[in-house]
Amino acid sequence: MQEPVTSGSSPRTVGDVMTRTVISIGRTAPFKEIVRTMEQWKVSALPVVEGEGRVVGVVSEADLLPKEEFRDHTPSRIEQMRVLDALIKSGGVTADELMTAPAVTVHADAGLAQAARTMAWYRIKRMPVVDVFGRLEGVVSRSDLLKVFLREDEDIAEEVRHTVVGQLFASRRQHLTVEVSQGIVTLAGTVTDTSLIPVAARLARAVEGVVDVDMQLRGADGHP
Repeated sequence: MQEPVTSGSSPRTVGDVMTRTVISIGRTAPFKEIVRTMEQWKVSALPVVEGEGRVVGVVSEADLLPKEEFRDHTPSRIEQMRVLDALIKSGGVTADELMTAPAVTVHADAGLAQAARTMAWYRIKRMPVVDVFGRLEGVVSRSDLLKVFLREDEDIAEEVRHTVVGQLFASRRQHLTVEVSQGIVTLAGTVTDTSLIPVAARLARAVEGVVDVDMQLRGADGHP
């Protein structure tokens, strides 16, 4: 399993934070084997692969729960229309019958923000990472995406100094300080062009690991 990113250059892609040791199952994996595998590896979902590791679907806890939900309950005709997909899955006995397909996947070179938006949109906790041929390379989870916030404050400060101060405020007449505490960036000082202050705030927020930005920049006349 890949270690959390805590220092060095800012993680930019899914490949920087994903878990590379991945447990997967085949289409014919039986129901109880799926449950045992999830319990053994403490995961909430498993990629379903075929051939040379091409991802064809994902079985999650949500796909398995209908088996228990409808075990001693026969829904009415009206209920059946509302829960048709879950009702079908309640009769599934193999990964092929239980999985959600096609799988929602992401590439290793995708940005972390893109992966977070995809997870939020589809309301999923884990997402297979695949290559250009759809073959499994790893898995990225919500907790993996949060690893970026373990980055050291000084590393964040150095990047802000380089990508924000160094690019926008290189003039020697401008004296700026960058401080970071608990991921919160404080930019303070006097600048000659106040129109760049919103740009600086946006660039600082884009640095991986930043929790918030406190802009204390002022123009030469003392105004923000």
